[in-house]
Amino acid sequence: MGFLDSLLNWLRSLFFKQEMELSLVGLQNAGKTSLVNSIATGGYSEDMIPTVGFNMRKVTKGNVTIKLWDLGGQRRFRTMWERYCRGVSAIVYVVDAADRDSIPISRSELYELLTKPSLSGIPLLVLGNKIDKSEALSKQALVDQLGLESITDREVCCYMISCKDSVNIDAVIDWLIKHSKTAK
Repeated sequence: MGFLDSLLNWLRSLFFKQEMELSLVGLQNAGKTSLVNSIATGGYSEDMIPTVGFNMRKVTKGNVTIKLWDLGGQRRFRTMWERYCRGVSAIVYVVDAADRDSIPISRSELYELLTKPSLSGIPLLVLGNKIDKSEALSKQALVDQLGLESITDREVCCYMISCKDSVNIDAVIDWLIKHSKTAK
């Protein structure tokens, strides 16, 4: 069945362009802008400045165009998150897996966001970033501390990544493309 699925997907790609819209949210310094740059260019820079408000970037991967909303993670911008997450293909929640002190705040902000009725059912992709650091949590520890297994009203997926070393970025892009919507 895998070959047949691949063949059908290839045939669809000849005739249909796919597009998706994503919101990248998470606390400040989690690596959201680094993720956008890694997806768009494969590049990484140590000299990132905090996102003020939001940035939007369109990236094309194969026949999929991804519109990425990179939202500021400072406390004053978190009230905007819901507005930019409505109607997206997936919510991408980025966590600094090496900053153990921020995990409880990150969990609280995630659950606050997911209580919004307008975001009901939107798939959630949690990315534990900065696994290149020795103090980074394991995937299971991050899943446990964020309580991801208790989220049952939507699809939830978690990957551990390093934007700096480009670890698992391809797997993230593959997951996102599988969740894209065919353009009307």
